[in-house]
Amino acid sequence: MAAKSSPTLRQRELSARLRDLRLQAGLTIEQVAEHLLCSPAKISRIETAKRGVSLRDVRDLTEHYGVPEAERPYLMDLARQSKDPAWWQNYDLPAPDFVGLETAAVGIEVNELTFVPALLQTEDYARALIEGLAPKLAADVVQDRVKSRMIRQQALTADPPVRYWAVMDEGALQRVVGGPAVMREQYQALSERALLPNVTIQVIPFAFGAHPGMEGNFTILEFEDPVASGAVYIEGRLGYFVLEDLKDVERYRRAVNDVRAVALSPRDSLGLIKEIASFHDREGPGQG
Repeated sequence: MAAKSSPTLRQRELSARLRDLRLQAGLTIEQVAEHLLCSPAKISRIETAKRGVSLRDVRDLTEHYGVPEAERPYLMDLARQSKDPAWWQNYDLPAPDFVGLETAAVGIEVNELTFVPALLQTEDYARALIEGLAPKLAADVVQDRVKSRMIRQQALTADPPVRYWAVMDEGALQRVVGGPAVMREQYQALSERALLPNVTIQVIPFAFGAHPGMEGNFTILEFEDPVASGAVYIEGRLGYFVLEDLKDVERYRRAVNDVRAVALSPRDSLGLIKEIASFHDREGPGQG
């Protein structure tokens, strides 16, 4: 299967390769900046993918690092690919870098405590959730975020589809977002998604008590790309973070295994989802 890609992933690959080349040349960021007559901050931001890399930057850096001529075209191609237009750039999204990485992922693993994960949400649930989390957002921004979420979900049924594994706390299912009618549709959508061969859904019931997943929500992205084999996305009120250091990614991989171990099996989780849906139908028939 060919590796998925995106401008975001290509920029990260280029940044990582340029950093490795500098280290192999035995140069400090300050020495490179002095030679190129720029600030050390520029070189640092290039190497951490915090800013775009121009073709001129690649030319100047590879010349200074003594990179063989035969290896330079690949790096120049990475620079061009990192500037390719991407569909998510047309939307006002709070974490476009994450969406760029998610688009390139071949595997996604989610730990979610508070609401249904984004790639499993119905359109009405997503809209109600976005409006509830940020009630002052303009209507067009809300619509952009809902539409982009629906586009992202196409990865679940693409050819080939992404491998998706979500572990949810029961609280994410019990919280009524958008009203009973919206939740009925959401429960049905979860039941249908759970039957896809590439999708695994597990639920940790309230009865279990405290569990490892309660430390916080996170998403692990897995790539086929040898340079960027994995990343962890963490979102909160202060913003979002993408961790790519191998030690950080491995720590979260262990964490998600701990969470899976205490969750219900996929079959029992589906049973609990249907049980919760049935309960809410009895409590609020015809509402919404």
